[in-house]
Amino acid sequence: MFERPGSSERGNRALVIGAGLTALWLVMLLIFSLTGSGAAAGAPRWISVVAALMPLGLIWMAVGLARAIDTLRAEADALRAQLDRERLMAEPPPRSPAPAGRAPDAIASAPAAPRPTPMPRPAPAARRADPAAAAAADPRQTSLGLDTPERLDLPDETVILALNFPDGPEDAAAIAALREALRDPDQARLIRSAQDVVTLLAERGIITDDLIPDAPDPAAWRRFGDGQRGRAVSGVGAIRDAAALEAATAAMRGDEVFRDAVHHFLRLFDRSVTELMPRLSDDEILWLADTRSARAFMLLARAAGLFGQDE
Repeated sequence: MFERPGSSERGNRALVIGAGLTALWLVMLLIFSLTGSGAAAGAPRWISVVAALMPLGLIWMAVGLARAIDTLRAEADALRAQLDRERLMAEPPPRSPAPAGRAPDAIASAPAAPRPTPMPRPAPAARRADPAAAAAADPRQTSLGLDTPERLDLPDETVILALNFPDGPEDAAAIAALREALRDPDQARLIRSAQDVVTLLAERGIITDDLIPDAPDPAAWRRFGDGQRGRAVSGVGAIRDAAALEAATAAMRGDEVFRDAVHHFLRLFDRSVTELMPRLSDDEILWLADTRSARAFMLLARAAGLFGQDE
């Protein structure tokens, strides 16, 4: 039998009230029998007994009904609480407290933190011919095309601008690049993931604009794009701020949501760099390494041990 707090107290109150009314009725009967016996002498005796007992029956029927209603209410509350607990246990935990991705206008309207003087943007390198263009004339259907956005052949400078995010509402070139990059499904996933980790780092007091990396090593980035890992590409992890590394490592160990967001971002950035690297000049690699997304990658990849253990 379910019983909620306070139900027994209300049941006891109903018993006390019933006992009080019973005592009052008995006192009234006693007074009536002492003072009005002559008036009831002509009535049959069974009528007098029924008249005396009927109010008592009604009183205790009301007491029993009140206790039954209170018991049903307690059971209903207990069942409701149990259903709430089961629903909470069935619901998956939220992935991230940070927004999954803001619209380009919202990113552009956010106040920009002061940054070090950015490196000059190099002229875009000549693009290689797209191998997919050779298969454009093939009339055979290779996919069903069911609501899957097609990949866009974005210029490398557009991708790099988008990975840095706009410096403010006046940064028209970066805003246009961000809007264009968000049309590509792969780049949209990377940009939103980068924005998530940058936001999560900022919540822990780590501002990517304040992270000053060592001089980028284009050769190390090219080795990273070729698939090498560990100490061979240690130059990619050019951020060695001890306090920031310690805070990021502690957050990855103690916060499962933060750790999942970081691993997702590292995978996406790794894949994007692997695709970009063969097409980039050394100047474009330096430009890429100066973006906010790359700074977050340098810090988090070193905290995750992608470049081997530090000396």
